[in-house]
Amino acid sequence: MTVFGEYVREIRKNLERGDSTEHTHRPALKILLEACGKDIVATNEPRRIACGAPDFNITRNGVPVGHVETKDVGVDLDEMERGKGPNGEQFTRYRDGLSNWILTDYLQFHWFVNREKRLTVRVADLDAKGKIKPLPDGEEKLAQLLTAFFEQEALTVGTAKELAGRMAGMTCIIRDLIVKTFDHEKEQAPRGSLARAGWLHNWLAAFRETLIPELDEKQFADMFAQTLAYGLFAACVHTPANKEFSREMAAYNLPKTNPFLRKLFAEIAGVDMPTP
Repeated sequence: MTVFGEYVREIRKNLERGDSTEHTHRPALKILLEACGKDIVATNEPRRIACGAPDFNITRNGVPVGHVETKDVGVDLDEMERGKGPNGEQFTRYRDGLSNWILTDYLQFHWFVNREKRLTVRVADLDAKGKIKPLPDGEEKLAQLLTAFFEQEALTVGTAKELAGRMAGMTCIIRDLIVKTFDHEKEQAPRGSLARAGWLHNWLAAFRETLIPELDEKQFADMFAQTLAYGLFAACVHTPANKEFSREMAAYNLPKTNPFLRKLFAEIAGVDMPTP
């Protein structure tokens, strides 16, 4: 039996037991991914990254290749891609934050590069009784998709427009994370004491006091995200070629002509920040 045949057999067995979830099928997918590419390693549940926590991190000889996000068999991936349903917001984050990734419900595979869908492959159908039937050309087409996915060159920025689009996508991710952090700080604050809610609320209060009294949380999140994105870009540009760019070194690499950014990054990237 081929690796693909074994993969389909495992998915079928999992479904027949009647108690499978999205996580149940991941071991079979890991075996399939690693068998379809030389020196490929598919790490399940890797460390969280800026846009979230994709289910698989794909590397070759330690070099990043891309990511794979899984959903349970039969989940409507098209609805997700429209930004609808329980997974719509997650799709938007991954589309904007990942340069090379696959979205799959184990039977269909959608491959995305730089925010655009490159290829869609269905390897089997799911009938009304929960039975799966492999498609005649499923194995061949999936092999082609995975080969292209593994061989995709690392994303490079060649024009100002491409840079602006890439930075805009990451800035939106940062903005959404800031909004969620506001909510988290409120939940953690002592009852009736937003003044002690947390670090971001303290920054918001300072901005309201010194700059814009009517500033709300969403407006602040948008403004702060843009400031952070620009600051990181400026710090990266001014980092010496022989030095590795890092969050910790960002404040040192910012130009001295912008003392506000230097002070901001000294605080948000200092020794008291958690390890990423």
